[in-house]
Amino acid sequence: MSTAVEPGTRLAERFRLEDRVSESEGATLWKAIDEILARPVAVHTFAPDFPRVQEVVTAARAASRLTDPRLTQVFDAAEDDGRSYVVSEWVTGESLVDLLAAGPLEPERAAGLVAEAAEALAHAHEADLHHLCLRPSHLIWTSGNTVKVLGLAVDAALAGLTTDNPALDDAEGLGRLLYAGLTGHWLGDEEEGGLPAAPMTDGHFCTPRQVTAGVPGYLDTITVRAALPESRRGQQPLASPAEMAEALGDVARPLPIPMSYTPAPAVTAASHSEGLTTKERPSSHPPQPIHHHHHRPQSRPSMLNRALMTIVVLLVIAAVGVGAWTIGRSLGTPGVTEAESTPSQSASAAVAPEVVKPASADGFDPLGDDRAEHPEMAGLAIDGKPDTFWHTTNYNSSELGRLKEGVGLLVDMGKSTKIADVVATLSQAPGASVELKVGDAPDLAALKTVAKAKNVAGKITLTPEQAASGQYVLIWFTRLPADEGKFRGTIYDVVVHSPGSA
Repeated sequence: MSTAVEPGTRLAERFRLEDRVSESEGATLWKAIDEILARPVAVHTFAPDFPRVQEVVTAARAASRLTDPRLTQVFDAAEDDGRSYVVSEWVTGESLVDLLAAGPLEPERAAGLVAEAAEALAHAHEADLHHLCLRPSHLIWTSGNTVKVLGLAVDAALAGLTTDNPALDDAEGLGRLLYAGLTGHWLGDEEEGGLPAAPMTDGHFCTPRQVTAGVPGYLDTITVRAALPESRRGQQPLASPAEMAEALGDVARPLPIPMSYTPAPAVTAASHSEGLTTKERPSSHPPQPIHHHHHRPQSRPSMLNRALMTIVVLLVIAAVGVGAWTIGRSLGTPGVTEAESTPSQSASAAVAPEVVKPASADGFDPLGDDRAEHPEMAGLAIDGKPDTFWHTTNYNSSELGRLKEGVGLLVDMGKSTKIADVVATLSQAPGASVELKVGDAPDLAALKTVAKAKNVAGKITLTPEQAASGQYVLIWFTRLPADEGKFRGTIYDVVVHSPGSA
């Protein structure tokens, strides 16, 4: 640049440079303030001898036309009078490196993060824009609980990267991010961003399942197809972000991580990695959890405790006396049976609801083209585990994209069963409308609606208005809650109560 750029410099009469974040090979990243909109922004400036200014500005202008919120927004890019710059979104949150500080992520969460990134890059590729240098620092879980991919097109221009097959390169980059999330290692010969290099066996990189126990087979396969060609064994590669997005299309999208500790101040991860990776941040130690100490009461009883103990003793004595009187009365009154002496207890025992274990479950989509709705996940809703679940396909509207009247989870009880109620645990997102249908055939026409619930979330109880029995129990979504920009129904658990067998 023809003039020095220092803190306090104003560009385009609105962007005031404040803090120099990083610098590499003549490109400097700043935290700045947009004085018109009163918000922080990231600004790249360039030294006079930086050789790729035109390429960077051109890439930034092309990226600014994209509207996917999962990609960093570019607000301005200029090349004039020797003072060129690029202004983009300032994002706060945790990079994949930060998320992996305590070890590998839960497999479904890692897959959900990468699935969001894959969809965003698939949209970018439709506009002929590519990333080409995906690293853990480019994948951010923002402070607003969304996924953000940093540096599209701009980072490659800054580094002077080109390729003959950008779709394949970005698919491999997504596979490497998934590998990192599943294992805590970087799929390469050297460490990246503080992540150790992936382990090897017999001269080949280990697959995720060889590194981390509990990685589902389908995620291991997706990673291999995207980024481990030597382990594919005849499987077709995933050769583009669109194919990667399709392969991960059914995974649950990431939700906020429950905080068991006092969170550290937000990290400006987005601005750090927007194209400049030579100066890495020092690795941070994971925050220490807060240990909640449960204080035991003192051994010496208080006056209140002694009073309570006295009351309890008196009640026990009174209960013993009443029991003895009742027994004596029963013995002294011939002809009175035990059933006659406790009619209310016998009646309540006869109708007490009991949990009936289903035989199986299935995704139920009789009105869809393929007549299936994730049947491979249906059993997860009846396994009794609160952290596993079945979900519908993602739809474009709460009315199931106006494609059908409903979709649901069909539970087979194994035999005709009286239904007292069904307790279903849904996602916490509000807006679901469900119906409980019961019948003796797995056919929509044979299943009768016995209960309804509107605008519900979390654990709900569906109780038939009249006596209902049947072999099949259907939880039927007629309206779906929002889920990461789309709509889908989720069921974590189903418990069927019966007053007795039919």
